[in-house]
Amino acid sequence: MLSTITPASGRLLISEPFMMDPNFKRSVILLAEHSEEGTLGYVLNQLSEYKLGDVLPDVAYSEMPVYVGGPVANNTLHFIHRCPDKIEGGVEIWDGIYWGGSFEQVKELLSTYQITEDEIKFFAGYSGWTTGQLDAEILEDTWIVANKFNPEILFTHDEQNLWREVVISLGQRYAHIANFPENPTLN
Repeated sequence: MLSTITPASGRLLISEPFMMDPNFKRSVILLAEHSEEGTLGYVLNQLSEYKLGDVLPDVAYSEMPVYVGGPVANNTLHFIHRCPDKIEGGVEIWDGIYWGGSFEQVKELLSTYQITEDEIKFFAGYSGWTTGQLDAEILEDTWIVANKFNPEILFTHDEQNLWREVVISLGQRYAHIANFPENPTLN
């Protein structure tokens, strides 16, 4: 088994190097919720074709990127942030990282340029697993779970290299897979 860490809120899921599902190929997912009812998370390194102004035309900070959170409910907008002093009602899912909160406050902060891309990240849709589904996929070596990482990676703008950087940060046990080709037949 590749992963020895169990999934939980605030942990990362890293896809195995040869995953062919286009929704999760070389993806890094932040888990926002993991319970008996299932699991919910957001793909951190899949940039959508949209800017925030495309989905919220009344917001002044319109050039902020929107990421593809996953294949579920991709007509919904979600966010994580690290500014609970500015946004009330968020749920702390990891040390200093919050999920959701007052959307009216977010719109006001965006309209007055009081929040930056380094403090908040938006997602269209989310990634979801039913009860036991993620655990089964982990047993099949589809995912690696990480519980130690630099929180700065959550707000990085280097989507192309995020998967590789996170895999290398896991240590020697996993670092070698960072260099595997995306298509093993090209090896």
